Amino acid sequence: MIHLSTLLQHYKRDDIQAEMLLTAKDREIAVKFADRGFGKRPDTLAYGNDILELAKQGATSFHASEERWKNIMRIDTSMRRQELDELRTGWDLILDIDCHFLEYSKMAADLTIKALKYNDVKSISCKFSGNKGFHIGVPFEAFPEKVAGQDLQLLFPEAARKIAMYIREMIKKPLGDKILEYEKHDFARILEKTGVDESKIKYFSSSKTGGQTEHLNVESFLDIDTILISSRHLYRMVYSFNEKSGLISVPVDPAKVLEFSKEQAKHPVKVSAFRFLDASRTVNGEANKLFVQAFDFSARQEEQEEFRPKREFSIPSTAIPEKFFPLCIQTGLKGLKDGRKRFMFILVNFLVNVGWDYEQIEKLLLEWNKKNHEPLRENYLVGHVRYHKTRKEKILPPNCDNEMYYGFFPACKADAGHAGIKNPVQWAKKRARMANFGPEGEEKPKRRRRKKDEDEM
Repeated sequence: MIHLSTLLQHYKRDDIQAEMLLTAKDREIAVKFADRGFGKRPDTLAYGNDILELAKQGATSFHASEERWKNIMRIDTSMRRQELDELRTGWDLILDIDCHFLEYSKMAADLTIKALKYNDVKSISCKFSGNKGFHIGVPFEAFPEKVAGQDLQLLFPEAARKIAMYIREMIKKPLGDKILEYEKHDFARILEKTGVDESKIKYFSSSKTGGQTEHLNVESFLDIDTILISSRHLYRMVYSFNEKSGLISVPVDPAKVLEFSKEQAKHPVKVSAFRFLDASRTVNGEANKLFVQAFDFSARQEEQEEFRPKREFSIPSTAIPEKFFPLCIQTGLKGLKDGRKRFMFILVNFLVNVGWDYEQIEKLLLEWNKKNHEPLRENYLVGHVRYHKTRKEKILPPNCDNEMYYGFFPACKADAGHAGIKNPVQWAKKRARMANFGPEGEEKPKRRRRKKDEDEM
C-alpha cells in the first residue's frame, strides 16, 4: 500500500508532471485508484494540476494508450473496428518484456534493443515497468507511411503483434544461452526461479562429436505482452507508481539496461536524461526494415502453417455446459490473481471450440472478470472477443502440457481421467460424451436393454 503522502510528494513535482504530460499527448489515459480499480474511460491529461488533483483523490498510477487518437472523448467500447480506425492517428510500438525474474528480463530487454538496432531502428527508448520487466518503445514517427499498401495507423494491433513475434524469434536462442551462462548451466536454479517444469525448458542438439548438447528453451517463461494486445490497450506511464512493488516506472538508458538496479526506481527518483518514446531526433521511416522483416517472417510462418497437415476439429452444434469443463477452466473461472491475460486467451479459444457463440463468450468473460483479484479492463476483453471473431481459422487453446499457460493450474493434472488428454477441449468433449450430452442441449438417458436382449445374454 503506497501512502497518500508519498503519492502527493511524487505527483506534485513539476518535473515529474512535465515528463508525464509529454507521453500523455493525443493518448487515452486511465487512472488507477489502488484497490478501487480504474476510473472512468476515456480520460485525458492536459495540465500538471490534473495529475496532482487525481493524486489527492487517491490515484496511484496512470496508464496511457499505445494508440494516438483524435477526439479522444468520443472513444467508446461499443465502437466497431472501422470507427476506431477513423479516430486513430497513429500508434507507438511498445514491447512489454517480462521473464518473471528481473535479471532474466534485463537480458531479454538488452537483446530486444539489439534486435531493433540490427533492423536499423535508432529511436529506441526503454523504461522499467515498475516490477519485474521493461517496456521497450519505438515512436510512430519512426514508422514507414505504408506497409503492404496499407496506412500504418490502420494496422494496429496486427503489425505490433507481427513485430513482437519476429523479435521473440530473434532473441529466444541467444537469451537461453545468456541465462545458462549466468546460472553456470545450473538448470535447477532456473527451474526454481521460473517455476517451469524441467521437460519444458530443456532441449538438445547434436554436437560435432556426435554427443548431445543441452539448451535452454525460454519460450515457456519469456513474455512479450504485445502478442496479446488489442485496441485501446494501455501501458503504465513513465514516472508512474507500480502498486504491487511500490517502485516507479523510470526511464533507463537503452545502452545500460543490464546495469539497472531497483534502487533507481525507489521514491524519490531523479528525472532521467532519457525520455520514453522520445521522437525529437527520429528519422521518418527509419523502422522500415523492421516492418519488412517482421511482415516477411509472419508470411513465412503462415505459409508453413498452411502446408502443415491439419486435423479437422468439429465444433459441437450445441454449446457444452460449464459442468463438463476441465478443472483448469473451472478453476480459472473462479477468478485469478495472476495469469489473467493468459487465461483469457485460453478461455476464448476453448469456448469457441466447445460450441459457444461470441455473445455467450463475451457475457461469460465479463462475469469472470468481476471475480478476478484485479479485473482486466472491460474494453480489453471486448476488444479481444471482437478481434477473435474476425479470424478465419479457429484454433484450439494451448495443450495441457504448456506450462507457460497452465503452470498455475496444478489441480487439473490430478483430475480423474486426465491421462491421455492433451487439450482442454478434448476433455470437455469426452465428459459430454460420457454423459451422453446431445445436440438438444440435454443429457440423454442411457438406452435400456430390451427384455429380449437381456434374456439372450
